[in-house]
Amino acid sequence: MSANDMIDDDTFLFAGQNDDVDIEEVEVSEGVWRILIVDDEPEIHKVTELALANLRVSNRRFEFLHAYTGEEAIALLKRETDIAVILLDVVMESDDAGLKVVEKIREELLLTDVRIILRTGQPGYAPEEQVVMQYDINDYKTKTELTRNKLLTSIFSAIRSYQQLRQISQSKDFLQSLNQINSELISQPDLMAFVEVLVRRSIDLFGTNGDGVLLIDHPLEQNEVKDDGFWITYGTGEMSGFEGVRFEKALSGRAIHLITKAITQQQHQIEEDGLVIYVKAQSCVGVLLLESKFPVEISTELLQAFVSNVASDLDNSLLIRKVSDIAYRDALTNLPNRTRFIQLLDEYTTGRLEGDTVVLLDIDHFSDINDGLGQEAGNKLLIAVASRLTQQLDSSVTVCRIGADIFGLIGSSETLETNTLLTIFHKSFRTGDHFIPINATLGICRKFANDKNGLAVLKHANIALNRAKKDIRSRFNYYETEMEDETSWRLGMIRRLTNDFHDGKLQVWYQPQVNVETGKVIGMEALLRWPNGEGGFVSPVTFIPLAEYSGLIVEIGAWVLEQSCKQVKRLQEMSFSELRVAVNVSMPQFRNINFVDKVIETTKTFDVDPKYVELEITESVVMDDPKLVIQALEKLKQNHFTIAIDDFGTGFSSLSYLHQLPLDRLKVDREFIKDIGEGGDGIIAETVINLGQRLGLETIAEGIETQFQLDYVRKLGCDEAQGYFHAKPMPAEELEQFLLTQK
Repeated sequence: MSANDMIDDDTFLFAGQNDDVDIEEVEVSEGVWRILIVDDEPEIHKVTELALANLRVSNRRFEFLHAYTGEEAIALLKRETDIAVILLDVVMESDDAGLKVVEKIREELLLTDVRIILRTGQPGYAPEEQVVMQYDINDYKTKTELTRNKLLTSIFSAIRSYQQLRQISQSKDFLQSLNQINSELISQPDLMAFVEVLVRRSIDLFGTNGDGVLLIDHPLEQNEVKDDGFWITYGTGEMSGFEGVRFEKALSGRAIHLITKAITQQQHQIEEDGLVIYVKAQSCVGVLLLESKFPVEISTELLQAFVSNVASDLDNSLLIRKVSDIAYRDALTNLPNRTRFIQLLDEYTTGRLEGDTVVLLDIDHFSDINDGLGQEAGNKLLIAVASRLTQQLDSSVTVCRIGADIFGLIGSSETLETNTLLTIFHKSFRTGDHFIPINATLGICRKFANDKNGLAVLKHANIALNRAKKDIRSRFNYYETEMEDETSWRLGMIRRLTNDFHDGKLQVWYQPQVNVETGKVIGMEALLRWPNGEGGFVSPVTFIPLAEYSGLIVEIGAWVLEQSCKQVKRLQEMSFSELRVAVNVSMPQFRNINFVDKVIETTKTFDVDPKYVELEITESVVMDDPKLVIQALEKLKQNHFTIAIDDFGTGFSSLSYLHQLPLDRLKVDREFIKDIGEGGDGIIAETVINLGQRLGLETIAEGIETQFQLDYVRKLGCDEAQGYFHAKPMPAEELEQFLLTQK
């Protein structure tokens, strides 16, 4: 859609006027939100300004900056500050100009707070999910879908996010600077040096850039006077040189007014032209005046932290408590955070904290709530969960928030009984206008006599939690020492598998497939083999799931396909021109965005006609993500690959998906074949073969080991067979000899 179309489109300019978002049309406002529009179409700049004209967020209006290329945007960002939101076109001087700008913003300019909304008139150049995850952006919209309503909502959300990030960043910087100031104050040799450092460093800390003065409620020398009052201890600029003088005799009328007000009310004073900080310590009361040409923005919490540090010489215990709250408390829920939880676990292991049970409580599908209802609703839900846990659990239980959606609990086995914990989630949680039903998964660790430290206990509980999340039959799991042994074994096996694969130790073997009527070899299945180094092989049942779990299966699968294509080409050169090879494909391969293109490219590389390559999938793969799998298979089918479904009938089959799949062949699982001739009636094998025939698919029976089984499936009309009766899996060299013998 062109910019002119957007200007003429009422839905873009006027849709959603009755937004629920906190955006109001006003004539005046305080301060601005700086919005940078980056687009190579001038009309886009105009229509965006028009859509956002006369609006404000949190009593601030919008100020617009403009750039028409990626280079202009970067140059502008190098010289301009405090930009809240960037509306960035993806396609400008190049197809990915916008993405390059994002990369430079984050990685070169190191601007992590500014929020970015990508807009594109050419969807498809960058998948939305990929862009959002890779480039840390707030939103990704096509210009056709970005109505005024949606634009306002996106802008509002981005500004809120920017506000939160700035507050976090500023608070972090403030506290880091405060810690440095405190170290400097503690190291000062005397009171005069102390107050000089305090005043000068306070000016820097609050960014007032004006003069400053510190008063205390007694003179520098106690024997000078005995009446009540406040004396100047140190000043800068026009307020310097008055040390030891009462402030009323030395300062301007405005300064006297602000200081008197703070003393009378015993409160800080934040004014347009200055900041007065009232410091009450055990040994004295201090007043710090910092002049400024603009209002100082500082939260109450940070100001109090500053006051506590200033009074640290006289009131050190208060300072420690404030710093402790900042370091060890979760800001959202006000619960102890992960760092404090580990400290408490250390106390738990040494017996200084009572209890015999540790629980990690994970809110199920919390990310879906964030995605569906927004982060604000997610935050309210976390607060509600924290509140209910602290209210309904025994007062002896320690409740902490140790992760985004994970709570840590320490208590006795009686107070942390699983039914008690899960019952807490029977009732929905109210978050604003929403009532959200949620469940939780528990990882439970009983106290062991040999618990080394808090981190070890946390690791044990986390192992139990991960096991519980994988177990669809239960919502909790107890840690057992065998779990850690199993985890160590699994990690060791993955490490060995990775090393052996990259060292070229894995092998591809082949098991022939034959025509049931003629007995002629018509193809083979490629099977992966992993030598164990002792003359045997690690079972595929063991290592294939490990490869899938680690993601290594993507590389291994690509390698197996290459070896298979290479073998097909060699057999064709040996005059075996009509043999196909079946290669198994797993779900992680389908999730790789380059999978289909890589398969096509591999056959081209080895000059193999795709019709001689059959891709085998299991029904569990289909059921994992039917839409993704079907789309990939349809594209492969269009490129003349054949498709087979393996192990059909062994899982939770869905006939509707089976009908949608672009299949050529249906494999009858060996589990249904082995009963034939061993007391079984073969009814399931017959059903699967009949189903394949009704769907117009060829059928192949795997696991044929006897003449009786072969005759049986032949009688049912099965087309092909595979099994030890005909040939065992064999290396490529033996396959070639086998085929020559058969020929």
